[in-house]
Amino acid sequence: MTDLQTPAAPASIKVDVWSDIACPWCYIGKRKLEAGVEAFATQPGTPAVEIEYHSFELSPDTPVDFDGDEVEFLSQHKGIPAEQARQMLTRVVGIAEDVGLHYDYDALQHANTVKAHELIHYAKSKGLQLQAKERLLKAYFEEGRNVGRVDDLADLAAEIGLDRDDVVRSLESGEYLAAVRADQRQAQEYGIQGVPFFVIDGKYGVSGAQDATTFVEVFGQVAHERDGSAESVQA
Repeated sequence: MTDLQTPAAPASIKVDVWSDIACPWCYIGKRKLEAGVEAFATQPGTPAVEIEYHSFELSPDTPVDFDGDEVEFLSQHKGIPAEQARQMLTRVVGIAEDVGLHYDYDALQHANTVKAHELIHYAKSKGLQLQAKERLLKAYFEEGRNVGRVDDLADLAAEIGLDRDDVVRSLESGEYLAAVRADQRQAQEYGIQGVPFFVIDGKYGVSGAQDATTFVEVFGQVAHERDGSAESVQA
């Protein structure tokens, strides 16, 4: 009698994502990555895709509470003329709409994001990193919530099922600040200068908010290489 066993599922493809909360392209890129993962999963016999987020601060010198709107921030901190900044924001709002996101720059509260990154690491320790990342991005870009203050972050954390009091303790003590800095050092070692940046299976780098098809192609390349059926091609 032959012992038939179900073949083991292929090892998952790991996607490490460097991004910032205060990054419009990071939220757009997140949606495109998710669409790519969903499309890839429809192909028979493909491995699962595991996503992990890492910290990157685009403007670490941003105050916790910036007194001004996004146009003023871009003008004062980035040296972009106000009219050009308005045109940029109009363009990004339209691109966000294309992936189902509804940016509200009139309500947006520009803030320092280091504590938000600490919260994402805290959530990771509780198995809720992906939920925290999504909640913070939505709060920042669509709801005009503050993501720089401990109390506001604790409120958002409680909404996804985290213990509010313990979140306050963690953020006030800087429990995960070292983890944030370690992510940033790794980004420097990789030569990452802008986000979003996706490292796929530890070997392919994809920069920017690429279309879902780009991710499907890279996932497919990784799967083929594991089977020994294709030569490595840099994405």
